[in-house]
Amino acid sequence: MIRLIIFVSILILLPNLTFAKMNYFSEGLKYFKNKEFDKAKFKFEQDIVFNPKNEKAYLYLSKIFNSRENKDLEEKNLKTVILLNPRNEEATYNLAKLKLESSDFKGSKELIDKLLIFCKEYCKKSQDLKIKIVNSLKK
Repeated sequence: MIRLIIFVSILILLPNLTFAKMNYFSEGLKYFKNKEFDKAKFKFEQDIVFNPKNEKAYLYLSKIFNSRENKDLEEKNLKTVILLNPRNEEATYNLAKLKLESSDFKGSKELIDKLLIFCKEYCKKSQDLKIKIVNSLKK
């Protein structure tokens, strides 16, 4: 009888926990779109607690830190996205751009070269960034 009560309790609570996990990210996205970055940051961080492999939460955190010009935390989150999904075009492109801004031409070029191998959406932007890198190396 006790096992049945525990089993039923788990069945009732499990969907609520799953919904809460999904809800943090969607709430964070809503706040992000409304440019409420503090609230969005908090929700994305909550989502990461329940779903540490959610690359999208890290990507949006990097965008928040970009808007706040916190390059270190932006880079950290972009690297986490790439660690979770090495073929994430947006994160790879943004990290290459960030490295170019900090005059790490070699690191930026390596990222762009990798991106050009698997790109689908960021091919044109990547080519343009590669031209900037090559021109910067010539100076």
